Amino acid sequence: MNALVPLPVLLPLCVTGLKLAIGPRLQRFQRFISLAVLGAVLVLSVLLMIAADRHGPLSVHLGDFAPPIGITLVADRLAGLMLTVSSAVTLLVHVYSLGQGMADRDDQTPVGVFHPAYLILVAGVSCTFLAGDLVNLYVGFEIMLVASFVLLTIGGTATRIRAGSTYVIISLFSSVLFLVAIAMTYAFAGTVNFAQLAGRLQEAPDGARTLLEAMLLTVFAIKAAVFPLAAWLPDSYPTAPAPVTAVFAGLLTKVGVYSMLRTQTLLFPGHRLGDLLMLAALASMVVGILGAVAQTDLKRVLSFTLISHIGYMVFGIALAGRGSISGAIVYVAHHITVQTTLFLVAGLVERRDGTTELTRLGGLAKSAPLVAVLFFVPAMNLAGIPPLSGFIGKVGLMRAGIDNGGGWAWALVAGSAATSLLTLYVMAKVWNLAFWRDAPPGAEGEGVVLESAGDEPGDEGDDEEDEEAPAAGSGSGRPVPAGAVVSAGLLGQSITTTKRLPWPMLLATGAAVALGLLYTVLGGPLTTFTEAAAAELLARTPYIEAVLGR
Repeated sequence: MNALVPLPVLLPLCVTGLKLAIGPRLQRFQRFISLAVLGAVLVLSVLLMIAADRHGPLSVHLGDFAPPIGITLVADRLAGLMLTVSSAVTLLVHVYSLGQGMADRDDQTPVGVFHPAYLILVAGVSCTFLAGDLVNLYVGFEIMLVASFVLLTIGGTATRIRAGSTYVIISLFSSVLFLVAIAMTYAFAGTVNFAQLAGRLQEAPDGARTLLEAMLLTVFAIKAAVFPLAAWLPDSYPTAPAPVTAVFAGLLTKVGVYSMLRTQTLLFPGHRLGDLLMLAALASMVVGILGAVAQTDLKRVLSFTLISHIGYMVFGIALAGRGSISGAIVYVAHHITVQTTLFLVAGLVERRDGTTELTRLGGLAKSAPLVAVLFFVPAMNLAGIPPLSGFIGKVGLMRAGIDNGGGWAWALVAGSAATSLLTLYVMAKVWNLAFWRDAPPGAEGEGVVLESAGDEPGDEGDDEEDEEAPAAGSGSGRPVPAGAVVSAGLLGQSITTTKRLPWPMLLATGAAVALGLLYTVLGGPLTTFTEAAAAELLARTPYIEAVLGR
């Protein structure tokens, strides 16, 4: 079973090479192999999760070089669960992207762009979850950075290039800081392998340990968009096409949270910066949700709720108890799925009405009842309405805070409750404006051209190049006769809005909603699993023995 551990990383990379070799030819075959490899990664992830639960952590040393020389990949309960959830989400988003036609114009470029970049992103996420040392954790981040910049700037428009540049600058800064932290860690401990560091860092001077902990937390907080290091996110994510925004919001920030979970429990048990983490968690919750209250664009609303709910996960990490870590893991799995689903629904709304500006939307509950249901269920899940999985995660975290009994813990319990109520208010506001009220005059969107990738064959809407089209999601879509031939410029493509949504988009979104509900149905087994994962993380010994063989 250990031999399966590298495959979630290797399979997407190998298929990426194949797709680049094929080039723009055989588009249907390329879509098939993309779906096949993502399905295979999902199956492998489930197998690794089950094996880790039954037999303990699985590890493999690539090239049979022992630490600290070799590359070590480790799949324990936490990594297995994160791989499974992320693989399911990336598969659904890819199906959605095929319906939207994200790769439809690949035959007009020297090489297909979207599919290879997406698979590289999946490989980077898998590498991060499986990394057994700081260097390969860094490599996973950089793989994701390269792929995400390509995906974020698809279409090459000024808005996307500007947002992508901000994202890359922030990411490069965190990467440099990460490299410095890795170098300092090696200087202090003589290794970067997690299992070896777990022992050697305990012998390091307190000041050195605190400095390393602070540097790594800063890096991961930037990746996770923890306040006050989250200002880049609301301006970067909403400019991308809906499938890209969905997978970014669902996964990339959670990679930072996962890294915090891994390092804080394995390398810095009884960490000294717990109070600082609690402050950051509380600030993220409150500032993020207040930012969401002030927004009138659906994508920006969801971007700010993303920042806010990262605070719940940091809350669990900061308390560092078995119950809080278990609650944080539940909430990570829940939030990956629900946040992705809501951004997919935002893409459906944009595809149908040409905008996500709430002041220009209305009447969707009557005119698009399926879209309304697809929004309502994950929105209530995000708000933590019982008995949905968001409620399960929040109750676990709040119970852990009450059991802790400290002043900061009680402040976080109160902040969690207030944030949950404000999230419900924000979701109700979106529902009332976009779905429940009558459509405002002139809100009909059919024929508005969005700046994005080309349409899937058979969808309503044709496209060709024109350099005057406005940016998607900006609320400035240009009304044109339905089905008119107008498109985005700067090498972008177009989607002509239509009341008849492509079935793959609806299918993928519906499946994502069902996945979120599955966490509720399997709430008992899920919490049992996460409690075992939390106990394993805090014990540290199973992980160390799996890697070092003692």
